[in-house]
Amino acid sequence: MISLKRVLLVEDELPIAILLQAYLEKENYEVKWNSGEGESDVMGQFLSWKPDLVLLDLMLPNDQNGMDILHQIRRLGSCPVIILTARGTVPDRLQGFDHGADDYIAKPFDPQEVMARIQAVLRRSVYMIDSNIVRIGSLVIDASTRTVKVGTEHISLLPRDYQLLEFLVEHPNQLFERDHLLNEVWGIDFEGGDRSVDTSIKRLRKSLQHWPTIEGEIETIRGMGYSLRVY
Repeated sequence: MISLKRVLLVEDELPIAILLQAYLEKENYEVKWNSGEGESDVMGQFLSWKPDLVLLDLMLPNDQNGMDILHQIRRLGSCPVIILTARGTVPDRLQGFDHGADDYIAKPFDPQEVMARIQAVLRRSVYMIDSNIVRIGSLVIDASTRTVKVGTEHISLLPRDYQLLEFLVEHPNQLFERDHLLNEVWGIDFEGGDRSVDTSIKRLRKSLQHWPTIEGEIETIRGMGYSLRVY
């Protein structure tokens, strides 16, 4: 069973928050709403809940600035952030992207467009939850415990297969020849042949068979090598 994607909604306008939460839950997202009353409260919820994506209003109560919240999120990692705001001028948009926003939607908006933008951002997201945990869609790799999950399913990997997956995740959408992977993962003193890479890749694909291909896959480039494609 694939776990629900988590969306932290930071929005002070109650009607908009209710509307977006209804649409998100209809699309099977787990939602927590924060009215933005205090910056520390938003960041506390972000750190404790570890959302997959943040929908962030810029104009919050008590002179809180959404850009400051975005800046703090970016200091901690690369969790996708979509800005929702009435400030829709070109300079505002550019400032949002300069601060690390993944997308920028001006109010008023069509909720269905917001849902489509969320899906697009999540499909292409590879981000650090913290210094040890990487998420690619529903695939989560925890370097501190050397564990792998797809949704709620724990994946058991051989040590070498885990090392190979970890290397590929650290270099998404890059092509690597077998010899390069041998040197990086097995070591230059490894006496086996490059077929060891093929065998390990085959086991990884079988182990990750429930990882949706719309999120990513280990791709074979015939005659050249392998790549972890993230969509």
